[in-house]
Amino acid sequence: MRRRTRLVLALGLAALAGWPAASAVSAADHGQMGETFPIIETDLLATIETRLRTLEANGGIERLQNQMREQAVASVRRPKPVEGLTPATARREWLYDPSMVLEDDIVDAKGQLIAPRGTRVNPLDHVSLGQDLVFVDGTDAAQIDWAVRTYSAARAKVIFVAGSPFDAMKPYQRRFWFDQGGQLTARFGIRHTPAVVTGAAVSSGVKALKVSEVPLAPKGRAS
Repeated sequence: MRRRTRLVLALGLAALAGWPAASAVSAADHGQMGETFPIIETDLLATIETRLRTLEANGGIERLQNQMREQAVASVRRPKPVEGLTPATARREWLYDPSMVLEDDIVDAKGQLIAPRGTRVNPLDHVSLGQDLVFVDGTDAAQIDWAVRTYSAARAKVIFVAGSPFDAMKPYQRRFWFDQGGQLTARFGIRHTPAVVTGAAVSSGVKALKVSEVPLAPKGRAS
């Protein structure tokens, strides 16, 4: 224990014992003026163990476990909404080029070079977007109704940016997804919903994804 810490503790114990505070720092020997106590450092692990045993005895640990379980289930059933998205009020369309530049050499299992570092690769040259991606606000029934009515389950994946995809599955008899952390909407530059991403687009001979923000009419029909 540091000297300064010992001194502070000594002052505190001295005060409890009825010592004048000045006597703890005085250089003069005034003799023993009260009962002295040893400075004891509490074992942190022992303290934690004692508290855990107390919690276990009164059911506290079980309550904490149940609380954590409920919070985990709630976060899965209704994830945190994607921030910054609003309903579309005007149609907006653009192309998204998914090409990337390799930061490292790509080699096969035998160590043979497949693509050198710095090569520009477009995933759409090798795989296609099997289904359209439809982003909707899951708290807006009009957006969900429009997406389900316009796109079949085989044609598109309906992705929520807010609300509970689990709660919507039963009434709509369809599977829904959620844009966790807004990663997809941020990547595509989507700011409004509903929004649709399709793979049927070519720009200057380069395959790209087409992104559209679709404003809905009052009854939920696309304008």
